This record gives sequence, structure tokens and C-alpha cells, in this order.
Amino acid sequence: MRLVRGLLVVLLSLCGSGAQEEGFTKVVEIREFQETAPGDTAGDSIGPTTKQTTPDIWAEVRALRDMVVELRVHLQLLQRENSDLQTRLSSGESQLLVSKSRIEQLERENAEKPKVAFYAALTDAGYVGPHNTDTTLKYSKIFTNIGSAYSPATGFFTAPVKGVYYIQFTVCGNHTGLMGVYVYKNNQRIMFNVEWKEDTLYKYFTNSAVLELMAGDEIHLVLPSTYSLYDDRDNHNTFSGALLFPL
Repeated sequence: MRLVRGLLVVLLSLCGSGAQEEGFTKVVEIREFQETAPGDTAGDSIGPTTKQTTPDIWAEVRALRDMVVELRVHLQLLQRENSDLQTRLSSGESQLLVSKSRIEQLERENAEKPKVAFYAALTDAGYVGPHNTDTTLKYSKIFTNIGSAYSPATGFFTAPVKGVYYIQFTVCGNHTGLMGVYVYKNNQRIMFNVEWKEDTLYKYFTNSAVLELMAGDEIHLVLPSTYSLYDDRDNHNTFSGALLFPL
């Protein structure tokens, strides 16, 4: 009895395993049939469409990379231009400072430099001379006397500083006879100008000199004896001078 039961169990087991293998085989065949079925056209069309509509991510990445490279180059150019501009600006500021410093230096030098200039006419009285002796001419009508180096009371110009001076004079006469002047530096006669007049018309001459003078040196004009001049409100006889530069 026990032997019969054991055989039945074995047979049932064999039948069950065979059915499972047959079912598994059918499932495999059905799946293979579905995958290779000619009517499944929808699957065939979905694949290519999906590939066509899917964006090319790597192409976009490359495009972004190229854009970044271009922006980086542009930024470098802007930085270089900014550096050049700052350099030029710094150079311009330096030149401006140098120019300002030079101007201030010139202003100081000009402020420290002595200013000397004078211009005077002789008289409104008309005839001057002739005299029996040489006479110092006193140019009494002052138009310019910067530095107060000329004295109308004495007729002397006194150099306030050592330097080079420009001296000029104009002589006029309208009387028959001799007209002229001596030019003195201190007690030394350094110039003599003379003219002979044969009529009563106005006659003029002008002369000038550039002199190196020490501080305290004096310049004055002298009318020689027997000579005559003429001056009035029109200022025919003048005496002037100026400091060209100190030494």
C-alpha cells in the first residue's frame, strides 16, 4: 500500500513539472512572437521619432563652451584696454603734476625776481639850455617807475641789484646850434651823442645801451655846456630803462 502511494506521488510530480515546462515554453514562444510580429508597426515608428526629437545635449554643451571661451577672450581684451587706459591716465596725471609744479616754481621765481622799469620825460618848460657848464638832466615827468629805482629829484637811475639793464633815451631840439647828451655810469662817461641844427625845425635822435650793472651803480644823462634841448607837454625828450635779468 505504501509502495503504491509513493509511485502516485512520483507520477504527479512528473506531470506537474512537464506542465510547467510546457507553459514556460508557450510563454517564451508568445513573447518571441510578440517581439517579432509583423503587425507591431507602432513600436517601429516610435523608436526613430524619439531619436529625432531628442536634443543633442553634447552639441549644446560644445556651443556653451565656445561661448564661454569667446566671452573670456573679450573679457581679457577689456581688461587690457582698461589697464592701458589707467596707464595713460596715470601718465597724464603725472604730467599734470609736473606742469603744475613747474608753474608754481616759475611763479615763485617771478615773485622773487626784482622788478625794475622806468620811463620819464624831461619837462614842460620848453627850452633847456644852453648853459655855461655841463648840467645833469632831471627828467621830472614820471610815467613808469616800478621798483622806484629812478629819482626825478636827481635825474639818477640806481641799479637795485646786480644784473643786465637796458637803457634808452631820445633827444630833441628845435633851436639852431648843437644838441646832444652825455651818458654817465657813476662818474664815467660811456657815451656821447651830438647833432648840429641849422634851422628851427624839430630834430630827434634815439640811442640805447645794454649795461651790466652792480647793485648801487648809477646812470644819468648830462647836457653839455652850450648845448640846448626842447621839451613840452608832447614829451620830446625821454629817458627809460629796465632790468633784463639779474646776475
